[in-house]
Amino acid sequence: MSSTNQPSSEFLAILSERGFIHQVSDMDGLDAKAKSGDLAAYIGFDCTAPSLHVGSLVQIMMLRWLQKTGGKPVVLMGGGTTRVGDPSGKDESRKLLSVEDIQANKVSIQKVFANFLTFGEAKTDAVMVDNADWLDTLKYLDFLRDVGRHFSVNRMLSMESMKMRLERDQELSFLEFNYMVCQGYDFVELSKRYGCTLQMGGSDQWGNIITGLDLGRRMGTPQLFCLTSPLLTTASGAKMGKTAQGAVWLSEAMLPAYDYWQYWRNCDDADVGRFLKLFTDLPLDEIAKLEALDGAEINEAKKTLATETTALLHGRDKALGAAETARKTFEEGALAQSLPTIGIERAELVAGLGVLGAFVKAGLVASTGEARRQVKGGGLKVNDAAVTDERGTLHESDLIDGAIKLSLGRKRHVLLKP
Repeated sequence: MSSTNQPSSEFLAILSERGFIHQVSDMDGLDAKAKSGDLAAYIGFDCTAPSLHVGSLVQIMMLRWLQKTGGKPVVLMGGGTTRVGDPSGKDESRKLLSVEDIQANKVSIQKVFANFLTFGEAKTDAVMVDNADWLDTLKYLDFLRDVGRHFSVNRMLSMESMKMRLERDQELSFLEFNYMVCQGYDFVELSKRYGCTLQMGGSDQWGNIITGLDLGRRMGTPQLFCLTSPLLTTASGAKMGKTAQGAVWLSEAMLPAYDYWQYWRNCDDADVGRFLKLFTDLPLDEIAKLEALDGAEINEAKKTLATETTALLHGRDKALGAAETARKTFEEGALAQSLPTIGIERAELVAGLGVLGAFVKAGLVASTGEARRQVKGGGLKVNDAAVTDERGTLHESDLIDGAIKLSLGRKRHVLLKP
């Protein structure tokens, strides 16, 4: 990373102040390019699942700030590279997906970006492209001759993503070995097609990204730049985007807006200021005031964080609805009808629905065994009353306003409705 001064371009100044920057290949050169008003940058997203999760949100927000400061974001979908599989950070090969699954995942993922970026034909409008457009049409021998000759196997083997697998005696397939070549070639193609001079990504991608810069230099493209963000962990050391309940998905079909709001509301006190800078558009002076709150008042900052992050992804109406649901549930003790809901057959209540099975059905615990352990610790509640009898059953008489409220601890709630 090279830099002599604080960035003078609005884009890099914002990224620096908000904590987005980990490494830059040429800070002064990139700063001048950004200041010129002619910066197009891209980030690649492979289609390995039907949704991205919170772990990708830093990269999405970097593209958002690029557009807000007059740059052009290019969202690269990895329809081609997903067929190869990125070995970075993995002890074993990723599961190979069919072309049909990759396409379905891509369509699902695309919907998220419209909430953060403006797409269109104007100079700073975002565009979304798929690297399958050029990778699928390559002729193998021509590609080896024109592109492969620029890659040093010695250098590739020195990259962390490769070294980790080799040092642990984990198999590294020839297919995966080509991922770096494909990603590097993406940079060259996007430079030609869209004038992209900057590739951004997480710090675990530095080796792949810098390889693309080097390939561009060898193949005669204009000056290219690389920028990575730090890999985030929470104050507790957990990886962003993962919880005990599973991934924090960005697709509402995989994680309701209310649960997304709760994820941010429940963050560690020590993370509030950092997350407000990274994951919201709030001005820094306003964030500083929220960050200065302590004691019980820090909860107000957490609610602001939850509402602002949810508004970006799901819209302000759903964010405010989630906040109101939480207020009614936790501050008024009321049975908020907008809590996540699971349908059941009324006949189950007539016959008597086992309380442990009900918590499994609601997805609050993974098994009846786990439910029993929670009962012993006082962690399960029905209509805000602690479950003490693991052999208890739920009946129609337990319905309140047409629903039964199941709670795991203080923060996770589901309604059962016949």
